[in-house]
Amino acid sequence: MPLLETLRFGPLEYDATGAIGFPCGVPGFDGERRFVLVEQPALAPLVFLQSLETPGLCFSAVPVGAIDPNYELEVTGDDLEILGLDSARQPEVGREVLCLAIVAAQEGAPTANLLAPIVINLSLRVAVQAVRIDARYSHRHALGETRSSLGKARSGLDEAQRRSDEAPPCS
Repeated sequence: MPLLETLRFGPLEYDATGAIGFPCGVPGFDGERRFVLVEQPALAPLVFLQSLETPGLCFSAVPVGAIDPNYELEVTGDDLEILGLDSARQPEVGREVLCLAIVAAQEGAPTANLLAPIVINLSLRVAVQAVRIDARYSHRHALGETRSSLGKARSGLDEAQRRSDEAPPCS
């Protein structure tokens, strides 16, 4: 298995077939096109998107269903095409796609970006940050006590940040 040296996790073995490709990059990080999901059971539902190209680039994320069980995914036709999915209908979260909200812990309580989630085609391992064209959700959705698992995720985010005092924080 390939080995990746990361700032957040140290040496990290990963399955190259599990790498996730972002054909258009990640907004604000256009050159970043390959990531792996890093899961640590003690921090669930928090997961990490670790760049395979930049050891210091790591995004903290939470499945949108852990934040809002009634979240309604809305992906544009262009993004569905990039994902290799049927552009005539929205994909089924959990069956066809994994939908993650990027978590930020700036200026107080953590927030999640429900306006532009990361959508991953589970079969092709292709992803986009799917920016919604409506304003139904916020890019700074407060992570309060929406669900009990979020308290665990919030604690996990705090713990992950404590562990990396010498490393640059996850974005």
